[in-house]
Amino acid sequence: MSDCFFVSDLHGIIQRWESLFKAVALERPRAVFLGGDLLPGPLKSLAAGGPPDDFIRSFMAPGMDSLRSRLGSAYPDIFLILGNDDGRAEEPVIREYEAQGLWHYAHGRKLLMDGHPVFGYSYVPPTPFRLKDWEKYDVSRFVDPGCVHPTEGLRSVKVSSSEIRYSTIARDLKELTEGEDLTRAIMLFHSPPYDTGLDRAALDGRKIDHVPLDVHVGSIAIARFIRSQQPMLTLHGHVHESCSITGSWKEEQGRTVMINAAHDGPELALVRFDPEDPGSARRELLPG
Repeated sequence: MSDCFFVSDLHGIIQRWESLFKAVALERPRAVFLGGDLLPGPLKSLAAGGPPDDFIRSFMAPGMDSLRSRLGSAYPDIFLILGNDDGRAEEPVIREYEAQGLWHYAHGRKLLMDGHPVFGYSYVPPTPFRLKDWEKYDVSRFVDPGCVHPTEGLRSVKVSSSEIRYSTIARDLKELTEGEDLTRAIMLFHSPPYDTGLDRAALDGRKIDHVPLDVHVGSIAIARFIRSQQPMLTLHGHVHESCSITGSWKEEQGRTVMINAAHDGPELALVRFDPEDPGSARRELLPG
């Protein structure tokens, strides 16, 4: 079986996308997993009351369509989710191109790849950022100092007040995977698990109202889920600088291999992995 690719946090940077397209055309992977924060940030247009950016229609979808034309039957399965810097208003466009066979939109769904169930989940715990489309309370309504509650900030789509106030990442993950055999599962998350080498933020020495900030900003719910359910492979992004700080982009928890493809440099961090042997994954920084 050919390797699969995993990338995350491209943030609409053309050079990173072009590096990905070039690698896919050259190596013809079995599948490509995109871990969120794929688009240019929407806050400028959202604050101005304007339409979302047309990056998907003008660049992302045409780029994928060109690959499909070149590769034919070798065109990989594309599994993608959005991240906390992507406007949820883009979901209809994502689904439109999914219907045309360009990719599979994995958020909140179970999909399949060669006998491997693939589950996607976009939400992250509350952050200091204003866009709240893909933020939820983690395991309770506690929010770290300096972070903005999900009840505040900006949203590109309307969500019921009860969902905003009472839904949690922990509850979502239980509902998404209840009764499922996760022995061969691939979990495509945006948030990394809490208190690992994959969620380390550059917050050393920083305080708010004399309270030291936690340098680990991942999800407690996701960390507990991994410990208790032991999926085969979990893919993450979100915290760009974590690998630079800890030197770790891949960790193991029991039988689960955990990988973070976010990167704080100009390059594209491309992770290649064999779904039958995820522990042998390799990471390469491609020029951006």
